[in-house]
Amino acid sequence: MVEAVKHVGSAWKLVVISYLMNGGKGFNELLRTIPGLNSKTLSRTLKQLQEDGIVERKIVSLQPFSVKYILTEKGKALEPVISSLKDWSLKWVVNKKDGGKT
Repeated sequence: MVEAVKHVGSAWKLVVISYLMNGGKGFNELLRTIPGLNSKTLSRTLKQLQEDGIVERKIVSLQPFSVKYILTEKGKALEPVISSLKDWSLKWVVNKKDGGKT
C-alpha cells in the first residue's frame, strides 16, 4: 500500500490523472481546467507521473510544436480507483452540509 501511495498519493497527481481519464490534454489545457493548480506544480506533477509510467508525453505536431499528455495502460488501470474516490467524495465531502448522510 505504501508503494502505491508513493506513485499516486498526492492530491494533484490524482486530480491530473482524473482529468486525463477522458483523453489526452495539453499542458495549458490542463492548467486552465484544473482549479487552483499553478504551472510549476503541474509541471512537477506531470514529470513525476511520467517517471512512474502513468502518463506519457506525446508529440502531436512539430509546426507549431504541440504535445499532449495521455495515460499509459498503467494509468488507465487506475480508473476504478479514481471512480471510487469520486463517488466517496460526492457522498462524504461534497455533501458535508448534511453530514454525508445522503
